[in-house]
Amino acid sequence: MDRLLRYLVISDIHANLEALEATLAAAGRYDRALGLGDLVGYGADPNAVIDRIRGLKNPVLIRGNHDKVGAGLEDVDGFNHLARFAIEWTAAALTPANRDWLAHVPHGPIVVDETVEICHGTPFDEDVYVFDDLDALRAIRAARRPLCLFGHTHVPAAYILGTNAELSMVPMTRVSPLDITLGHGHTLINVGAVGQPRDGDARAAFGCYDTETRTVTLMRAGYDVSVTQSKIIAAGLPEVLAHRLALGR
Repeated sequence: MDRLLRYLVISDIHANLEALEATLAAAGRYDRALGLGDLVGYGADPNAVIDRIRGLKNPVLIRGNHDKVGAGLEDVDGFNHLARFAIEWTAAALTPANRDWLAHVPHGPIVVDETVEICHGTPFDEDVYVFDDLDALRAIRAARRPLCLFGHTHVPAAYILGTNAELSMVPMTRVSPLDITLGHGHTLINVGAVGQPRDGDARAAFGCYDTETRTVTLMRAGYDVSVTQSKIIAAGLPEVLAHRLALGR
């Protein structure tokens, strides 16, 4: 690595402009943003979110499953009825320029540097969810770097595979940066969702990875959820997509 860096880690924005703006304001200084997929879907501001992300300085981005469908690269067969309604609305709402740009966001995994790589679901399949130890172990074994950052589940989680081949799940908390050298092996981390958290905390969730201290810190940013809810309802999207934001579910 040529120099020490501070990476901003953001995932699953889901067209929530207010949560994204709050995240960028709360992040403080960072050298580069890592975007782990699902810029669109569920929310009412797909174009504004894409425009904001496109305006960031030299981000490293990968697509998510909602991005693929919204851009017309895949059909909606794997989506439930709420996600299907929302992504069909999104596809119609996207400008031609933003739809084309979204279609060219690369799939993961992407190696960022000698320490970290990013994926949406897992390194072996961008659409697979990591829900338990077995999923995490498969993901870690497929990773090409000591630290793999992932999204997709909307829930903060950290798994460490030590040199003794034992996998441990380590709590991700806002008050304690996670030292990725703890296991002296490989680490798999999800910092949660910016635009639609599902861990019972309505605040936007994001992370920072400091290459000097080798720590990943989970961070939260509060925002006016009612503004986002009003936009979703005014757009004619299902009201449950608005209500769930206040619950962090």
